[in-house]
Amino acid sequence: MVVELREYKTLPGQRQNWVDYMEEVIIPFQRAKGMTIVGSFVGSEDENTYVWIRTFADESERTRLYAAVYQTPEWEDEISLRVAEMLDRDRIKVTLLDPTPASAIG
Repeated sequence: MVVELREYKTLPGQRQNWVDYMEEVIIPFQRAKGMTIVGSFVGSEDENTYVWIRTFADESERTRLYAAVYQTPEWEDEISLRVAEMLDRDRIKVTLLDPTPASAIG
């Protein structure tokens, strides 16, 4: 299993707009393409922090689903443009994790 921890910084004043867009557009879109999103969080101590977690069966599935999501006209022509209005893309951090035996994920 591949677990992906994605940490974002929203542009000042955009966090709630980002959360709304994630929950109304991005998460449903990605789930419809087959992605598994297991969590969506905001930072308690930083008003610009947003974190979410996705899981994949293996790296092959991750590669396939990335293409199914990010290489679509809807993502390239619509969603990506909105993302740029709300996120500091230079500060996106993606960490791949391996679950330990005691993890509820995996």
